[in-house]
Amino acid sequence: MNRPMLEDKVSNALDWLRNAKDKLHSFATGEERPNSERLRVGLALAGGFARGIAHVGVLRALINAGIPIDCVAGTSVGALIGACYCAGVPLDSMQRIASGTTFADFGRWTPSWLGLATNQRMEKYFTRFTHVKTFEELKTPFAIAATDINAGISVYYTRGPLLPPLRGSCSYPGLFVPIQFEGRTLVDGFLTAPVPVEGALLLGADIVIAIYLEAGNLEDPRTVADVISRSFNIIQRHGEIAWRQQADVIIEPDVKPFVWDDFTRTDELVAVGDAAVQAALPEIKALLGGAKRDSAA
Repeated sequence: MNRPMLEDKVSNALDWLRNAKDKLHSFATGEERPNSERLRVGLALAGGFARGIAHVGVLRALINAGIPIDCVAGTSVGALIGACYCAGVPLDSMQRIASGTTFADFGRWTPSWLGLATNQRMEKYFTRFTHVKTFEELKTPFAIAATDINAGISVYYTRGPLLPPLRGSCSYPGLFVPIQFEGRTLVDGFLTAPVPVEGALLLGADIVIAIYLEAGNLEDPRTVADVISRSFNIIQRHGEIAWRQQADVIIEPDVKPFVWDDFTRTDELVAVGDAAVQAALPEIKALLGGAKRDSAA
């Protein structure tokens, strides 16, 4: 299938999803949505390990600019940051805890046939931010994107226990052992939903702001984890059509100079996220003001 045909199929699927969402809302409430009602804004947060700290700067900048955040969808570290935000964790607390984080806080090396490490420690790590354990306890609607490695599809979680799908979404293939949950074998959401725009649409967003963290390769690989990560990054760069077609605004903080597991540069990453939002604010405000969406976004 050539690229134009694939883009048409993606665009048609997106239009269907948006229309279905509105019809479902009308059916559930028995009301048509008033024309004067504010457009609902959703965030789609990508993965990126330590680079994901840039999401904190993105969130802070959007809030300071008065941009509403009605729902959030996250993949991998985007799911972690998103869960904390939706639970009501202060951004200052996220930044402070992140600055003191190491791999050992959420991962433990236990080489096996299924992965080099386990991320079971993430459950205890998450309690440093909040004691929320279910989606129903969250203050803002939230979706976690994970990948069912057997079916090869995205799975979005929006209700029930929070930590198992969160761990699944953060289970980088080859590095972390997959998570068994509700009859599925889950690995990192980035495989099928690198930027989970679809998740934000499913939560009812009218405008989706996608935050993508493109990795850089400034040095030769240091470990097998580096090799795995860079291999998947190469694959990912060749499969960006779908989410880019779905997003209304794409924010791309410049995280290329940062190493995937370096949490010591937290403040710099937050600043990078803030700067990226400042550059995108005119576009975001234009969309919220009713400007026509650029279908080529």
